[in-house]
Amino acid sequence: MAKKKNVKRTDGRIAVQVYLGMVDGKRRYKTVYGKKQGEADEKALQIKLSMRKGLDVTAERDTFGEWAERFQVAKATDGISNSQMNSYKNYCNILSPLNSIQIGKIRTGDIQDIVNNLAELNPHTKRPTAKKTLIALKGTAEQIFNMAIDARVMEYNPGVSVRIPRNAPQNFRRALTDKEQQWIIDTPHRAQRAAMIMMYAGLRRGELIALTWDDINLKNKTIRVNKSVEMIEGKPRVKAPKTKAGNRTIDIPQRLVDFLDPLWQDDLAQFPGVRPINLLVCRTASGKMFTNEAWKSMWKSYLVDLNVKYGFEGRVKKLAANKKNKDGKKQGKLPLLIPNITPHWLRHTFATLLYLAGVDVLTARDQLGHADIKTTLTIYTHLDKIYKRKSMNQLDDYLDPKENLEGLCKSNASQTF
Repeated sequence: MAKKKNVKRTDGRIAVQVYLGMVDGKRRYKTVYGKKQGEADEKALQIKLSMRKGLDVTAERDTFGEWAERFQVAKATDGISNSQMNSYKNYCNILSPLNSIQIGKIRTGDIQDIVNNLAELNPHTKRPTAKKTLIALKGTAEQIFNMAIDARVMEYNPGVSVRIPRNAPQNFRRALTDKEQQWIIDTPHRAQRAAMIMMYAGLRRGELIALTWDDINLKNKTIRVNKSVEMIEGKPRVKAPKTKAGNRTIDIPQRLVDFLDPLWQDDLAQFPGVRPINLLVCRTASGKMFTNEAWKSMWKSYLVDLNVKYGFEGRVKKLAANKKNKDGKKQGKLPLLIPNITPHWLRHTFATLLYLAGVDVLTARDQLGHADIKTTLTIYTHLDKIYKRKSMNQLDDYLDPKENLEGLCKSNASQTF
């Protein structure tokens, strides 16, 4: 019941107390304020209505930031991977403009503004945020609000009604072209074996770093994936695959077998007495498992080699960036004239090769280790659009009478009579 109506404060506001019940044997009240009696009474009524719904009105001052912190603590105890935990932390940081707002006062529009702004331009990447990232961000916000709902702090989830803008880019990772694939095949480097395995077996980086020669059966042309690596503060920690689907046996093409066979023989000679189960396929120059920095350093060196060979077509040397100009200053690093090839691109190349080879989507899912077939279907659907459009373009070229006639003339002109 409301108490002490018409209690006027020195600042002119009207104070009304609402009885909340007994807490630890003591009566507990909540005071609301209004410039007029009616305003204060309305606030008191809202509190009583909230109490009837079972909401915890004592926690209404909890901010979004406080609940985001509780969410992260809860996730940390769920045993999720370090990379997933970092993703949640990043999403909470993106949502930080909401931190000072009482969680029960946040509306869908507040979250929608953040999503819309990111879809237009991410201030960190200087480009529109991918739809997949926006969906994950929305999902994180929903989980935070659901925690507050479960605690009876709020009644509805404002994140549910947030819409992902239609113009948000899909951000599909592209596959390497035939020419780029040949670059990988033709360029010797310490990273080449890693690139070849990712391109022709589709391993994730973590799976590749943990791979030992005991996992490769060259006779049966298979690679067994039964472990992975996650980076904890930049250092590798071997763990089981994230999902059951990640634990798999991959069939590999003869091209990869032919590439790996001499490397296996070389490693046997270089590390006599080391059991295959303990011999890493891809390792640092000192034979150890890659740290995050060691991997980045190797991959950077690899891209420099590819850039010099195919971007500059050998016109400059790899160490040209370290040379000094006439004024004694270093020239600086060479501009990247080739695409910034990543492990994700190589894995997507493997998925594309499976598609082009006519491998069915169920088999592709097993080979790629996707936990949800929707992931594989999304990739295959995207590839369908690309290659069917190319096929129709070829049909257009064939049906275009002008181009067809020109092609026929050229063909006739080249014939010898």
